[in-house]
Amino acid sequence: MSPRRNRPRGGDKTPGRAPEAGDRYGGFQRTESWQGEEWAVRHVAGASAAGKRYRCPGCDQEIPSAVPHVVAWPEYGGVDDRRHWHQACWNAKDRRTTRVQRSRNAPRY
Repeated sequence: MSPRRNRPRGGDKTPGRAPEAGDRYGGFQRTESWQGEEWAVRHVAGASAAGKRYRCPGCDQEIPSAVPHVVAWPEYGGVDDRRHWHQACWNAKDRRTTRVQRSRNAPRY
């Protein structure tokens, strides 16, 4: 007896369905309002974040490779406006002060 399959083979083959941006990067995307403007927010899965490291603007700490996180940018911004955040930092962005406190030995980049 062969093992049972829970999913159909080949994925979703619905005709006329274009892949969404979230499908391509391993997460889902939505629009949020913050500081009086609309922000595109994409949740990135850890597997699709492999190979790169980012610095979170919320806590100024490094986001290691292969860790799930959030990418946010102003809706009408360009590629240079994208910022990678820890999920918790993005959720706490309204409770943070405007000036990030760094420890004495923290890198300045």
